[in-house]
Amino acid sequence: MGNCNGTRGGKRRFKFLMREQTDSMSTHEGIKTVKVDNLCDFSRSSDLCICVMTWNMNGKVSYEDLVELVGSNRKFDLLVVGLQEVPRKNIAGLLQAVLVDTHILQGKAIMQSLQLYVFAPLNSGLFIKELKVDKHSAGGFGRLIRRTKGAVAIHINYKGIRMVIVSCHLSAHARNVEERNSQCRHISHNLLSRNWNPYARPAQITLWLGDLNYRIQGIDTYPARNLIQKDLHRLLTGKDQLLQEAERGQVFNGFCEGTLTFKPTYKYNVGSSNYDTSHKVRVPSWTDRILFKIQDDEITASLHCYESIDDIYSSDHKPVKAHLCLKVNEQAAPDSTGLKPST
Repeated sequence: MGNCNGTRGGKRRFKFLMREQTDSMSTHEGIKTVKVDNLCDFSRSSDLCICVMTWNMNGKVSYEDLVELVGSNRKFDLLVVGLQEVPRKNIAGLLQAVLVDTHILQGKAIMQSLQLYVFAPLNSGLFIKELKVDKHSAGGFGRLIRRTKGAVAIHINYKGIRMVIVSCHLSAHARNVEERNSQCRHISHNLLSRNWNPYARPAQITLWLGDLNYRIQGIDTYPARNLIQKDLHRLLTGKDQLLQEAERGQVFNGFCEGTLTFKPTYKYNVGSSNYDTSHKVRVPSWTDRILFKIQDDEITASLHCYESIDDIYSSDHKPVKAHLCLKVNEQAAPDSTGLKPST
């Protein structure tokens, strides 16, 4: 099964900042790698199934791309779609047209080209008890070339499970590791803290997705591509900046991520499945990621999908999709009103 003890985060206060060190030994957890169980019986053994997608659109979109993005398998409760470099089109309307028979838009957070949408099944409005949106800007050139940097967030209580969903677009270029780390910490402080409502109950699960822009380093582009061509890209995970920085305790302490079995999602030649052939010949990298963190001992998470969607060619990024299912301990399970039973 995809269950992982590391997905139980406890009821400690949520932080990304590096933990205190004792006797020069770091006590941080880094990012836990979670195996994927491809079998999901949808709601028979889970209280909530969430399909999560992230995609840097490179300023282009078509209805056909969104059909391919969402797919035909709608066996999930919530659909979370985080988009970066979104063109000036009615993306919410296009997505709703794709999902018209099964799901309806329940929440959105938009900051220029950085957008986040949450869709729920038709007639599911009674399951939503809270919904709040927020945003944090980290600069960029959103009005000119649609490359806003920062993050948007949706706080939602669905079926009694309190979640915060963050979609971000961090600074580009391999050299800007510390800048990305700093942006993560600022986003965490501004969007995940309880400053907006100190009396609110903390989230039980955090989803963080987007174009995080961390790169593969320590290897030249052609040796990296040679490994990918031989289906040995798993050997590149040790050179992934995000995993390295998390291991150092800089970001995403205690978060989980599925195994990186898919090929690096950036940078492709637009219109093809070939990696960058421009004069920069960038090293292929897993810039597009989906992470999660459980912050309640009464909830167990299982991951049933973590993959790229390779049949979309309009962007220099490939979309990434995850399917996450949550199970609430029976003694703590909420009833249909979203409230835990009294004792």
